[in-house]
Amino acid sequence: MSVFPSSEMAVKVFSSLFAVLLEDDDFVARARQEGLSVRLVHTKPDCEIFVAPQGVRVGEEQAGPAAITLRMSCDTAHALWMGQLMVPVAIATGRLRIRGKVAKVLELVPMLRPAFDRYPEIAAAAGIAA
Repeated sequence: MSVFPSSEMAVKVFSSLFAVLLEDDDFVARARQEGLSVRLVHTKPDCEIFVAPQGVRVGEEQAGPAAITLRMSCDTAHALWMGQLMVPVAIATGRLRIRGKVAKVLELVPMLRPAFDRYPEIAAAAGIAA
C-alpha cells in the first residue's frame, strides 16, 4: 500500500514542498540563471507537478517544456525526500527515471536542501508517516 492514500494528498504534500523552494531566493536565482524547470510525474497514486522559478503548477498544466522530467512512484519520492534513498541509488536502480541531462539533476540536488529539511514536517502535518 502506498504512503499516500490519494492523488489529492500527494498533490497537497508535494506542491507545498516545492512552494518552500520558491520561497528560497538562492534557489529561485539559480533556477533562473540555469533555465531550470522540472516536471515531476509521480505514480501510485498519480500526481504531476511542474516547478519553475515562476511558480508551481499542478496537473498537466505547464508553463512550457521542462528542462528535466523526473518519473517515480510517490513512495520513491517520499523515500528520497525523507533521506532514506539517495538520488544516485534511485537512478541506478531504475526507481527514478530522468528525461533531460542526468548531470543537471545531480547539480540540482544540493539546491534542494531547504526542501529536504522541511519535508518531514510537511509530510507529518499532512498525516503521512515516516
